[in-house]
Amino acid sequence: MMNFHPNFLAHQTPTNPLVTNKACDVFINHRGIDTKRTIATLLYDHLSRLNLQPFLDNKNMKPGDKLFDNIDNAIKNCKVGITVFSPNYCKSYFCLHELALIMESKKKVIPIFCDIKPSQLALVNNGTVPDKDLERFKLAIEEAKNTVGLTFDSLKGNWSDVVTSASEIVIESLIEMKSEEI
Repeated sequence: MMNFHPNFLAHQTPTNPLVTNKACDVFINHRGIDTKRTIATLLYDHLSRLNLQPFLDNKNMKPGDKLFDNIDNAIKNCKVGITVFSPNYCKSYFCLHELALIMESKKKVIPIFCDIKPSQLALVNNGTVPDKDLERFKLAIEEAKNTVGLTFDSLKGNWSDVVTSASEIVIESLIEMKSEEI
């Protein structure tokens, strides 16, 4: 594991899945049908074990919660965003809405390109994306394409390695942010 200030993780509080209006350390943006049962949940669990506060929709939300209110609030209050791009990612209005909000909020973004290359990211508009969101989504995708990230091939790669690498980048980013506050 990497070197970091020994008291950094000691000051973090454990994740409470029932609290959704509280700031989270890391927002995990992903396409559920591609990555919910693999990298997204593995990341959430690993970050939680490090005493960080990740946000993953199915872990932090409960029946009756307002979907957009809770997710938008989590994004606005998070410190870092992890965006897991996958083959079906750009087909999801929800994924693109979250990505646009993360980019517009000027959050640090750590892209993970899972079974897709950055050059393959493109807005898929089958008539379901409102005109007001088209430009926002295109800009967010372009910004993501030009952000250095991790690449992962699920047929050849080691899940543990990509989760560990992403977690280390998150910790480094949080330490940098904390030192900039001082």
